[in-house]
Amino acid sequence: MALVDTHTHLESFARKGVLPATLGRAREAGVEAMITIGTGPDDWSLYRALAGENRGFVHHTVGLHPCSVDAEWEAAVAQIEVCWRREPTGSDVPGSADPVGLGECGLDRFHLPKEAAEAERVFAWQRAAFAAQLDIARRLACPVVVHSRGAFRECIEMIDASGVAWPRVVFHCFTEGAEEMKELIKRGGFGSFTGILTYKSAEAVRAAALAQGLARFMVETDAPYLTPLPHRGKPNEPAFLRHTAEFAAELFGVTVAELERVTTANARRFFAI
Repeated sequence: MALVDTHTHLESFARKGVLPATLGRAREAGVEAMITIGTGPDDWSLYRALAGENRGFVHHTVGLHPCSVDAEWEAAVAQIEVCWRREPTGSDVPGSADPVGLGECGLDRFHLPKEAAEAERVFAWQRAAFAAQLDIARRLACPVVVHSRGAFRECIEMIDASGVAWPRVVFHCFTEGAEEMKELIKRGGFGSFTGILTYKSAEAVRAAALAQGLARFMVETDAPYLTPLPHRGKPNEPAFLRHTAEFAAELFGVTVAELERVTTANARRFFAI
């Protein structure tokens, strides 16, 4: 296999001291590159260092996840653009440890506080932080990784209003249906798919994948979450990307080699890696 995991979170593996073994298993499983996704200032410097230490294999993004948004969100967002202006970490290859995208950013209604007034206040912060990050992405003309949970229409409307180029937008872990996917397609945006694709209950997600088509398909783990079959119930890791890829190949009626070729080309083109 030769696959790109377009969305993973390596922080938990690094904190547990198991990252070298995790990366080794990913290589053995045919993952040729991965993008570890920023969620807040606490992981940005770690991911930059990992990208510097694993050039060409580990890439990273910088962004403020909606579930990381709080009253201090402006201070965090103010640091994002600076991440594109730092000198590469320990490298003689200019820019090789720079972020390859902004995100994940977006809106999340699922994890809002239960109390209505507090939920409204937090969601207003999320909207403001998302708008600010979209403005940065527009200025940088960089890819945007969107987290949308329970707020698809609002995310669409905010991106429409932002001036961000839609062909540079990917809704990660796409869990909407075919109709929502058509909204992305007509704008030129993308959806990427996790191990949820393999779940028996995920008929709508499979319909969305088919609506987008193989030519625009990208695959991700979102590790350590959303483990695909046959390992569901265990912590996910980049090596398990092959299970989602094999399932997707069957879904599209193509060989695994063709699925690899197309998705890897899509990922490398989208993120310019």
